[in-house]
Amino acid sequence: MATQSFTVSGMSCSHCVNAVTEELSAVPGVTDVQVSLDSGAVTVTSERELPQSALAEAVEEAGYSITRWAEAS
Repeated sequence: MATQSFTVSGMSCSHCVNAVTEELSAVPGVTDVQVSLDSGAVTVTSERELPQSALAEAVEEAGYSITRWAEAS
């Protein structure tokens, strides 16, 4: 399992959270998505490390953008 974290800008309501969650959940290999409306923090758990471009594309499809990637631990 792999976990990737980043910050998404522009979310302002539960519909925003649902849109981001839905698009990220559709990326092949994703097993869990946690989104915080308050901070914009997103954590994606997947079967393997996914390309950042695939996650960024999913977030953009939802109408938002990634502003910062968390450092890998």
